[in-house]
Amino acid sequence: MSAKILDGKWVRDQILSELRPRIERLKQAHRPPGLAVVLVGHDPASEIYVRSKIKTCGELGIYSEKVTPADTISTEELLGIIEGLNERDEIDGILVQMPLPPQVDKQRVLVSVHPDKDVDGFHPVNVGNLVANHPGPRACTPAGIMEMLRRYEIPVAGKNAVVVGRSDIVGKPMALLLLHQNATVTICHSKTADLPGICRRADILVAAMGRPAFITADFIQPGATVIDVGMNRKPDGKLVGDVDPEAVQQLAGAYTPVPGGVGPLTIAMLMSNTVHAAEHHLC
Repeated sequence: MSAKILDGKWVRDQILSELRPRIERLKQAHRPPGLAVVLVGHDPASEIYVRSKIKTCGELGIYSEKVTPADTISTEELLGIIEGLNERDEIDGILVQMPLPPQVDKQRVLVSVHPDKDVDGFHPVNVGNLVANHPGPRACTPAGIMEMLRRYEIPVAGKNAVVVGRSDIVGKPMALLLLHQNATVTICHSKTADLPGICRRADILVAAMGRPAFITADFIQPGATVIDVGMNRKPDGKLVGDVDPEAVQQLAGAYTPVPGGVGPLTIAMLMSNTVHAAEHHLC
């Protein structure tokens, strides 16, 4: 039996369709949700991501604003821009697109976004809420993966889950969200001994380390659910994930393709976090 493809666009469309009536209610009650995106400089990949985010806002009826300071900006100047956005009532969410130029202190910038407007879920207050399993915005990519597992009815409780990668954006929050759903979670990284052996024990394997086609057949338990977070562009321009596509198709019970798997979920959950922030601000 061939592996089941987990279609991120199908899940995204469900999430967005569920947001539309909530956005309409907010408009009728007071105003539309508002999202400000801060894009420093002209990183080509960042410009593509921001364009997609602004486009999705327009399609849903969310007010969006793009702030584009030059890549020569200082940390203090960027903090001033964010402070201004923090004080504006019509802005419910603030997203600072990464990466930032080297002269900008990334940690100071992320902490300067008010926790109530942190729709990326990166502020230490919201990371603390995640650890304690208290309500609050969750990092968009891991939250989207949990929505995918739920909507495809893939059991999580009692399963062995292995997360390869320990980034603050994906790996750590992914592990915590799986743990809160009663999975037995292992986090692996570059110093992990016998990485293939640990991965082969996974019922749910999440690959999020940014190394093209690194996860081969040696890493995959037959029948496992494999979530590929990687988006790596090869010299020929083709996108490839962190998982070898042939291996996953032959061995997995279900898997996310690249592109079209995890990618669409990230923006959907950003929209969800923005709508939730607006509802919180207006209640």
